[in-house]
Amino acid sequence: MTSLDPIQSTDTESGRVIRQMYEPLTHFPNGTTDVTNQLAEGYELSDDGLTYTFELKEGVQFHDGDEMTADDFVYSFRRLAESPNSERGNFIVGSPTFLDVSAEFDDEGGVVPESLAVEAVDDYTLEITLETQAPSALEILSYDAFSVVPEGIVGDIEGYDGEIDHSEFSSSEPVGTGPFEFETWESDAEAEVVRFDDYHGSVANVDAVHWQIIEDDEAQYTYAIEGNADIFELPTAQYESSLVDAETDDRGREIGTYGPMENGETVDYVGAPQLSTYYFAFNVPSVPRPVRQAVAYVMNRETLIQTLFEGRGQEAYTFTPSAMWPGGNDAYEDFIADYPYSRDEADRESAREVLEEAGYTEDDPYELTLTTYESDVFQEAGRELRDQLSGLGVELSLEQSPFATLQERGESGDLEFYSLGWTWSWPDLGYGLFGFEPENTDTSVMPEETNGSYLDWHQADTDAVEKAQSAWERASSNPDPEDDDLRNEAYIEMEEAVWDDAVCLPLYHELMELFYYDHVDIEPFGAMGEYFQVYNDVTLDE
Repeated sequence: MTSLDPIQSTDTESGRVIRQMYEPLTHFPNGTTDVTNQLAEGYELSDDGLTYTFELKEGVQFHDGDEMTADDFVYSFRRLAESPNSERGNFIVGSPTFLDVSAEFDDEGGVVPESLAVEAVDDYTLEITLETQAPSALEILSYDAFSVVPEGIVGDIEGYDGEIDHSEFSSSEPVGTGPFEFETWESDAEAEVVRFDDYHGSVANVDAVHWQIIEDDEAQYTYAIEGNADIFELPTAQYESSLVDAETDDRGREIGTYGPMENGETVDYVGAPQLSTYYFAFNVPSVPRPVRQAVAYVMNRETLIQTLFEGRGQEAYTFTPSAMWPGGNDAYEDFIADYPYSRDEADRESAREVLEEAGYTEDDPYELTLTTYESDVFQEAGRELRDQLSGLGVELSLEQSPFATLQERGESGDLEFYSLGWTWSWPDLGYGLFGFEPENTDTSVMPEETNGSYLDWHQADTDAVEKAQSAWERASSNPDPEDDDLRNEAYIEMEEAVWDDAVCLPLYHELMELFYYDHVDIEPFGAMGEYFQVYNDVTLDE
C-alpha cells in the first residue's frame, strides 16, 4: 500500500482498502462489468453530450458526522485536478485525459483555481461539463480518484486552510462515506477498517475487515493455512490446479471448491478471468532494441504459464485482454497470428541472429538486469529467461525489490527490465494503452506530469514511436461515441507499435482465484477483480 488518499493512490493494494471507506458517483458491484449508481441517484445528459447533471443521494453521512452535499464533490474534483498531491489529475484534465472536464489553465499548464466546470447547482445536484464527449464517463467516474471527501478537509488547494495535514489524511485520518471507517494502517504490516454504523446503505454484518500485509510467498501460505485469514490467495508455488473442483457460471467464472489442503480443509473457490495483464517491460534507452527483441524471441509463454504459473491465466500477446479486443475473440486470434517473435516456442536461433547482427555474442554479451517484485514465481520465470538467453549474447541477472521500491525506481527511470501487472479499472481499451503513449512514458517528469509505463519510449527515434504517438492522438481527438471504430483502429496500431519496438512483453491475463473457508458467505467477484468488492454484505458463521 502507498496512500489512503483516493487522488494519490495508484496501486491495487491501496485500492482494496480505499474502496471500503470511500465512494464515487458510480461503481462496479462485486467487480462485475455492470456499472451502476452509488452516490448518484440518477443523471441527465445534455443534447450535445457534454453536460452531465447528477442527482445525488440524500442523507449520506461522512465518517465525521457531516452530511454529504454537492459542494463536497466540487471540492473533491478540484483536489483531483489542482492538488500537488494528485497523481491522477490527468484523468479529469490535461493529457492524456479520460474525462476532459472544462477548465482554464495558467501559463505553466496548471488548472486555474475554481475554473473547473464542476458546479453544485444545489445541495443534491451536481453538474459536470466536458470539453469533449466521453463515451465511458459513467465507468470512469467509478474510479477511486473520483471519490468524495468532506469539503475543506485538506488545505492543498487554493481557498482552503484544511482541517488536517495531508500526511495525516493519507495515512491515519481518512474520512469518506463508505460502510467502513479507518482503524489502523501500519506500513508493510497490517491495515484494518471497522464498521460505520451510520452508513447510508446496507450496514456491514462484520465488525471489521483486517488485512495482513505479507510479501513473502511462503509466509502468505502459512498465514492462510493456519486459519488466520477468512479469505485468501494462494501463491503459485503452493498451489495445485488438480485440487480445484468447479463449474463455470454464465459469467465465465469457475465456482466450486479447492482441497483438501495441507491442513485437511477443503475450502470454497472462485476463479474469474480478469481484465488484467502481467508483463515484462524495458526502459527503452537503457536496453538496445535487438536485446529487447531477443528476449521476446526466447519467451515461451506456454511453458511459463503452464509449468511455472500452474495454468492460472491466458497467454498474452497483446497488452489488451482478448475479452476486450475490438471485434471479439476471432478478431483477436487473427491479429496475434502475425505476432513477430515466434509464438509458443523459445526461438533461440532468431534471438542469436538479431543479437549477432547488433554485435552481441557469447564472448561479448550484453549485461541486463531483470527486477521483479518479491515473487517466487516471477523470479523463476526470470531464471527460465536467463537459461534461454544463455550463450546467445545476453547475460541476464536477477534481483527482487519490494513493490513500493520498484515503483519508485520505475518512476525515476532506474529500471532496465522489470515485471509488473495492470488491472483495468473500467473496461475501455484507452485506459490500458494510455501508459504506452510515448510522451506519457517520460520518467524525468514522473509522476507529476506523466503517469505512463516506465519506458522512456519517447527517447527512441523509431517509426514505432511515431506510430504509437500518432495513434494515441488520433484516438484522443475523436471522442464521439460514433467514432468507436476509429478509436479501436488507433488502439490496434498502438499494439502493433509495441510489438515493433518490443518495449513491453505481455505474459498472461490473470485467472484471479480466491479461497474462502466454509464459514464465509460472500458473493463471487467478477472480471473487474476482487479488489472492487466492498465487504459490508459479507457474513461469517463463526
